Amino acid sequence: MSTPIVAIVGRPNVGKSTLFNKLIGERLSIVDDTPGVTRDRIYGECEWNNRKIRIIDTGGIEPYSDDIILKQMRRQAELAIDTADVTILVTNVRDGVVATDEEVAQMLQKSGKPVVLCVNKCDKIGEPPAEFYEFYNLGLGEPVQVSSIHGTGTGDLLEEVCKYLPPQSDEDENEDIISVAVIGKPNVGKSSLINYITGENRCIVSDIAGTTRDSIDTVVENSYGRFNFIDTAGMRKKARVYDDIERYSIIRAQMAIDRCDVCVIMIDAEVGYTEQDSKVAGMAIEAGKGCIIAVNKWDAIDKDTHTMNNFKKTLDTEFAFMSYTPYIFISAKTGQRVDNLFQLITSVAANNAMRIRTGMLNDLLNTATTRVQPPTDKGKRLKIYYCTQASVKPPTFVFFCNNKELFHFSYQRYLENRIRETFGLEGTPIRIIIRERGEKK
Repeated sequence: MSTPIVAIVGRPNVGKSTLFNKLIGERLSIVDDTPGVTRDRIYGECEWNNRKIRIIDTGGIEPYSDDIILKQMRRQAELAIDTADVTILVTNVRDGVVATDEEVAQMLQKSGKPVVLCVNKCDKIGEPPAEFYEFYNLGLGEPVQVSSIHGTGTGDLLEEVCKYLPPQSDEDENEDIISVAVIGKPNVGKSSLINYITGENRCIVSDIAGTTRDSIDTVVENSYGRFNFIDTAGMRKKARVYDDIERYSIIRAQMAIDRCDVCVIMIDAEVGYTEQDSKVAGMAIEAGKGCIIAVNKWDAIDKDTHTMNNFKKTLDTEFAFMSYTPYIFISAKTGQRVDNLFQLITSVAANNAMRIRTGMLNDLLNTATTRVQPPTDKGKRLKIYYCTQASVKPPTFVFFCNNKELFHFSYQRYLENRIRETFGLEGTPIRIIIRERGEKK
């Protein structure tokens, strides 16, 4: 059986994201006093009584708002309730029961799912305040008093949640999953791609730049395997980031890059290459991740027989620093070549995790040094004794030599190209470490 799902819902600014972060033990969801900071569904995991629970944080529910973003936030919360095994309704003891709490409670009762009522911001230890008892009027059973800032009452809350979870199974989940971060500038179609792949409105899509703020995880299983797609906030130039919330969003995107296996770097075909695209790509390379450049909105381009080749030539020039990266021209709107994207992701992930035997590497080294002699300086010649692979993700190779100063970067690049040529390491950066014989690690 898969990990049970618990959704955290409620009106804006009652402390849902603070509670979510406290339960999962990390600051995954953005917390700010501004209402409407959380917009999509954010997933995290916690463990209670040796049982894993997947928690969903949702945006605040405003039942009767006509605002386009608030309406989609409400839709995201409804989807979370539909997929959850148990729902936690978070309320705020300082405000008491308000009309929105009653409307959300009625919506939850109609869903037919088990509901645990959480009364947040009970920050004083001991007997609950008098206002606590009015939450019985919501008709959702006995409330649980919690302080999400201090963490008090969260154990009691999880105990109550566990009463409604489906029975535990001994069957283990398949851990063979490829984690994919979809990164790029704002409005290049990252969320649209995730929605097309999942076949549902998993992420809010809008022409307003900065709609996605958190990094959203979505697990997809198909004939190509299991994938965890991470939709990230668009990364703008630092000079154009004025808002604290957007600054936090970019940090979340950087964290998403750190925990993924493959980065899909999305470019808007209508806008073409920009300097910011190379900066985003540089972050993925620095993190040692497998990379794919996906040119989106290809359906919107007027094409002739040379359009794609000309675009590729431009990318070859602008992305010369990562010439090993494959390109794919897609449309997140129509699904054009999205199946090919899965094939590329699988291939690049395998290359990023490839391990090459030391014997094969040294056979390659002997051939390469015979073809092109190592450099010399003032009568001293570089001698490379042997090579071995130290680690994967990315493939990291250690060359032992007589003098590091003689190992010119151009010769390193030559050996790197020979390794790529021989073993086909498309899409993954390679790291080379130079050590002199007898040098300690």
